[in-house]
Amino acid sequence: MPAPKKHPDERCERAVRLVRQLIDEPGLAVSRASRQVGEQLGINPDTLRNWVKRDRIDEGQIPGMTTTGAQRIAELEKENRELRRANTILRQASAYFAQAELDRRL
Repeated sequence: MPAPKKHPDERCERAVRLVRQLIDEPGLAVSRASRQVGEQLGINPDTLRNWVKRDRIDEGQIPGMTTTGAQRIAELEKENRELRRANTILRQASAYFAQAELDRRL
């Protein structure tokens, strides 16, 4: 179960939007803009910088795995684990019943 969110979504979006404005208009570096906005809003600058990076990846401005792509991969990995587990159970049950059938014939 994931940890509860420390910051509401609206606050995250607002902080990212403010940093993006500072980056675009005056041309500040992402780390410096994150530090300024983070101090104003009480958000760790590294956390804010990661949010901005994730936003830029999702918009296709920089290369990387998008949020939806990462979620899809996580879902597929979970489904794969469940199928492997079911397969193992079925294989063991099949072996058990095959052995019982052999014992019955003898």
